[in-house]
Amino acid sequence: MYSSTMNQGPVPGGLLVVIEGIDGAGKTTLANGLGERFRSAGIPVNVSKEPTRGPWGSVLRASAADGRLTPEEELRYLLLDRKQHVQELINPALFRDEVVILDRYYPSNVAYQGAAGLDVDEILASNSFAPEPDLTLLLDLEPVEGLRRIHARGDKPNHFETVDALEACRAIFLTMNLPSRVVVDATKSAQDVLVSSLHHILVAATVKANKQLGFGIEAAEAVRAIGAAMPALS
Repeated sequence: MYSSTMNQGPVPGGLLVVIEGIDGAGKTTLANGLGERFRSAGIPVNVSKEPTRGPWGSVLRASAADGRLTPEEELRYLLLDRKQHVQELINPALFRDEVVILDRYYPSNVAYQGAAGLDVDEILASNSFAPEPDLTLLLDLEPVEGLRRIHARGDKPNHFETVDALEACRAIFLTMNLPSRVVVDATKSAQDVLVSSLHHILVAATVKANKQLGFGIEAAEAVRAIGAAMPALS
């Protein structure tokens, strides 16, 4: 257990919130919206994305358009990128008791490389070094709608972004054993998704605060601080 007196955030050990889902589900919109909510409430928050802009993530981003890497190569670079991400951003922020919001994390690794033919259990095992999320928000919608959104924003679909590929990814997301996962209806408006997600985060923060601090005043204060990100949600 981390000391709450030495760090900045409201929940000891921080709060790791992961946003997952197929392409076009609205992950980046939600991540940015949550970050704005927490910053406006004065809560230390880190919003990040995988693959990162680091050396390994840049290789993956450069190859996404044409699919030059094999699934095995993608897995290798994703693991290298994630290890650097954990060491340089995720773990230090959690040690400071801050909120970390990730736009994709290892569940995407499992879903996409699993859909490409790699063994799902082996991918999960290879990510054992990565901290477990306190909450995984799975934004769920039909692949056809995801692709419609991708085209509507003027983006060119990459080699992952076909109906068949996204159907396979979606199936893995929905069957993956993630104890912290909640499924959010991504067909709703961005505001509705934000409101729903904030409520799920408050529940996750309550569970963690009670676990770390016990059912007392300190835990209640930690939850109240997180709840400050939730006013005027109508």
